[in-house]
Amino acid sequence: MYKPVSLFIGLRYSRLSKGSAFVSFVSFFSIAGIALGITALFTVMSVMDGFENNLKRTMLSMIPHLQFTMAEREPEAQQQLIVDLKAQPQVSSIKRYHQAQAIVQSAADIQGVLLQAPYQSLPDNVVENIEVGSLASLYNERYQIAISRYLARTLDVGVGDTLRVTIPSVSTYTPMGRIPAQRLFTVAVIYRTGSELDMHTLFTSGESLQRLLRIKNADDAPIEVSLSDAFNSELVLSRLNEQQRQGVTDWRQSQGSLFAAVAMEKRIMSLLLGLIFMVAVFNILSSLTMMVREKQGEVAILQTLGLDHSQIARIFMIQGLYNGVVGSLIGAVLAVLVVFNLNAILAAVGLHLFGQQELPVVVSYSNLMLIVLGAVVMSFVATLYPAKKAAEVRPAEVLRYE
Repeated sequence: MYKPVSLFIGLRYSRLSKGSAFVSFVSFFSIAGIALGITALFTVMSVMDGFENNLKRTMLSMIPHLQFTMAEREPEAQQQLIVDLKAQPQVSSIKRYHQAQAIVQSAADIQGVLLQAPYQSLPDNVVENIEVGSLASLYNERYQIAISRYLARTLDVGVGDTLRVTIPSVSTYTPMGRIPAQRLFTVAVIYRTGSELDMHTLFTSGESLQRLLRIKNADDAPIEVSLSDAFNSELVLSRLNEQQRQGVTDWRQSQGSLFAAVAMEKRIMSLLLGLIFMVAVFNILSSLTMMVREKQGEVAILQTLGLDHSQIARIFMIQGLYNGVVGSLIGAVLAVLVVFNLNAILAAVGLHLFGQQELPVVVSYSNLMLIVLGAVVMSFVATLYPAKKAAEVRPAEVLRYE
């Protein structure tokens, strides 16, 4: 099959030869460096994406992605806001709810918590992780409460036990002075989501907390908006008019710093691991530079046979690009194998993280393609200087004493 002469000679130079052992050694390590760089970078990005996905699933599914205050809105404005929100495809659910900072007390301990009270149902992540108790009793009976396994252990309570719930922000005046609103709640549900919110979040029904907060009109309750992807909150808000956006609280105000820290850590890790690519690229540059010096006689002969400067340059560009492409393909295959078997590999070498839990992994083939493409582009850039030096070889000077 016909091949362009530059491609034919460039691929021939790419093969390991006995006469240039050191150059072949450096070339081999440039391929290995690119392969290891792709494997390490893709593995770290997959694990970081897994952690971020876990945070989104465990934490953001338990809090409102958008929260709109409704007390100061006219009934018509409230209905219009709900209609406009339901019309957006990113919105998955709209619920009315109350929340308040509270103090819960048992015979064993006392804790400050955030008490959330949706009118319709608890967040899906809580419902899916109920260990003990009945969700029906939480809404069919007054003053029932859902508590996490962590807080149940801390307060030493179980299903059927009572907790005294105190709301410091709501109080009444009595002959004995100002007394905060308080009530005995019965533990109806114990759940465990595994997120940080288990440490300080409780749930009850909207009607129970409404009575404790002494709110008469249920229509004044804020609405919580859950999105199919919490990171679309800004897009949803941009489609509302300025008046509708008044009194809105975004999840980023309470949890945004955590996700920003995760994103920053991902970028820093990617940057540090990207230095492996730089080492591999410098290996390609150095091996090609030595190859040019070693092959000066052959380059001069090729020029006397009719190859022009651009064809000579393409020979060494193809050789360096060959190393980059081969290293990238090996790295891509190795990266996929490592990521899919990461937890098995860790177990085989005796590393057990988070007790018996496994590292969360999210495989993104688009990220892998970007990494491979970046490696190939950097390999190509590394060939430009040696190719330029090869094209500048003067046959008369090189062949003078041959």
